[in-house]
Formats: sequence, C-alpha cells, structure tokens
Amino acid sequence: MEPIKKHKGLVYPLNRSNIDTDQIIPKQFLKRIERQGFGQFLFFNWRFFDDGTPRENFSLNDDKYNDASILVAGENFGCGSSREHAPWALQDFGFKVIIASSFADIFYNNCIKNGILPIVLNEETVQKLIVNGSNEKYDITVDLERQIVEDENGLQATFDITPYQRQMLLNGWDEIAVTLTHGDKIDLYESTH
Repeated sequence: MEPIKKHKGLVYPLNRSNIDTDQIIPKQFLKRIERQGFGQFLFFNWRFFDDGTPRENFSLNDDKYNDASILVAGENFGCGSSREHAPWALQDFGFKVIIASSFADIFYNNCIKNGILPIVLNEETVQKLIVNGSNEKYDITVDLERQIVEDENGLQATFDITPYQRQMLLNGWDEIAVTLTHGDKIDLYESTH
C-alpha cells in the first residue's frame, strides 16, 4: 500500500447521509476478486441511467471533480453490508481520504486495511467542507502526522485515529506487512520449533 503522511487534494462533496455499501458499489459488480477495476462502477446507480448513459445531474459526473481525491459526506457513511469492495471502488476511482461525521465500523476498518484514511469530524465542520467544495474547486490538506485537516482560508480541524491505525497508514502497511516487521522473532520461533 502507498503510505499516507500528508495529502493535499480536491474535495468532492456528497451531501448525503446513510450512504450504504450497495450504493457505493452495487451487488451486480461484485464478481471480481482482485482489487482493481471497481472504480468505474462507483455510485453506479446514481451516476448512470440503466442504459449506461451518465446522469448529468449527479455531481460526480461534473468535470470539475475529475481529479478529486478527498470525498466528504454526511453521517453513517459505509453502512449496510460489510463488502470490502466498497473501499476498493473508492480507492480505484482515486479517493485517498474520506471525511464524514460518522462511519459504519466495518467500513471504517476496511478503509484502513486498504490504505484509505477515513476521518471523523463534527457535523458543523463537515458541512463547511461540503459547502466550500460545492461552490468552487476546493483543495484541503490532510496531515496524518499532525492529525489535522486544513484549508488555505484558515479552517483547521483535528481528528482522532488509534496509534496502530495511524502507524499502518503512515507506513503503507497492511496486516501482513505489520506481521513481517517481526521477522526476526518469527525466524527465531521457527528455528526452535
């Protein structure tokens, strides 16, 4: 996985709450087992008509969000089924950070395990980010080392993350990579058993 230390990116505001994993990646696209190729199906039922034609009224189809890497949404993001394909689709589309006022627990942990930084901020700050991102192209900086989200206009918000999860993302580790950091102890155990 790619380490996340500090990321500056374009905000995509999705002013909706209770976005479930079936809305993020509909079930008909869960036929693959590799992590790539799901981005094209992200929010499929919102982005496209049944015939595959893009819906002009869905904001993610607006060219100004083509390079967005930070998604900001309402509360309870990632609720519903525990499909790991949801963070795969978000990451494959280009999102590195997701900010919401709350997340479903399994989705939150799946993001961490797949190299996406999920950030919980209070509702007032989330709404400021959504409004700013809706009006114009809006970049923010996420600093995982300092645990701060900030923009160039003085907005600054701190966020919490467990030390273990922070370490995983800062180093670009999945759980196998964490285990391999103890390679000398593993080798010693193997040689004595």
